Amino acid sequence: MEVMFEIETKSPTRVDLAGGTLDCWPLYLFLNDPVTINVAIDIFTHAKLVERPDSSIELHSADLNAKKVYPNLKSCLDDREPAFELVRAHLRYWNPQKGFSLSTRSESPVGGGLGGSSSLCITLLKAFSAWLETPIAHDEMVKIASHLEAQILHKPTGTQDYFPPIHGGLCFIQYGVPGPRVESKPIDHDLFRDRFLLVYTGRSHHSGINNWQVIKQWLDGDKPTRDALAKLAEISAEMKEALIHNHIEKLPKIFSAEYEARTQLSEGFSSPEIRRLNDIAKANGAIAKICGAGGGGCVLIWCPDRQIEKVKAALAKTEFQILPTQPWANPAIGQS
Repeated sequence: MEVMFEIETKSPTRVDLAGGTLDCWPLYLFLNDPVTINVAIDIFTHAKLVERPDSSIELHSADLNAKKVYPNLKSCLDDREPAFELVRAHLRYWNPQKGFSLSTRSESPVGGGLGGSSSLCITLLKAFSAWLETPIAHDEMVKIASHLEAQILHKPTGTQDYFPPIHGGLCFIQYGVPGPRVESKPIDHDLFRDRFLLVYTGRSHHSGINNWQVIKQWLDGDKPTRDALAKLAEISAEMKEALIHNHIEKLPKIFSAEYEARTQLSEGFSSPEIRRLNDIAKANGAIAKICGAGGGGCVLIWCPDRQIEKVKAALAKTEFQILPTQPWANPAIGQS
């Protein structure tokens, strides 16, 4: 009896630390090779792919509570079920000639601003490339994933979210004429321990910053937009220096400056929940860093030494949810 192929893949999500939006082409070409910084976290997306003996395709999304079975690839691609839009984009790219079942799930809250959809995109690429015996180089994987998501969204996408699912660790992504170049550093657990607190606001983010609108405003010569992006590039360079040299005492000031610059790009970057969470953080000696495009989702609370328990106690009296997570490094590339 022939043994059917079976594989389970997973990828981490991320918390962006500085330089978001600067990863969008062509903005980074105008900003003197800016850096985007993020860190992989141990909140994962998962996929399980099992080959079938016939041409049928079975899809299951645990997060969206959706399940469908199709007699063949064509009927799957002709469907318009929103829950499987990302999978269909992958199937159009891979064009598999064999049947399979695929189940996916994410540990990230829906709309958490942790790059969950991008992480799942990488998780699916890992699964299909293994099944179809088609290895993909890391830089090519980033390109394919960003193009697939652009097809789905019908708008430009940045690329920073694809690096943590591939590399893990602390990622410094330098953008310029050659495109993105990534340095993935091992996690300094002494740096993040007792300082890193991830909180879900309870409100799904609605992409408070519209990348296409920012790109258009830059190309139209909008001075406030150009000034805000230039400031964000300066801030991300400062963040890189602080992290490399372990100057963690500088991070609260950098996070605060980043918040101000981002709200200049879009008032929708913040929200009533985020502002309240920021007030709680400040009242307890900490600082809030909005994740992703803002407007809701998750917020990183950066806690100075010996303040994290105080912040946790204050949050316990609210509706906000602390997510049990820490930065994650990929042991396959020599990190722990």
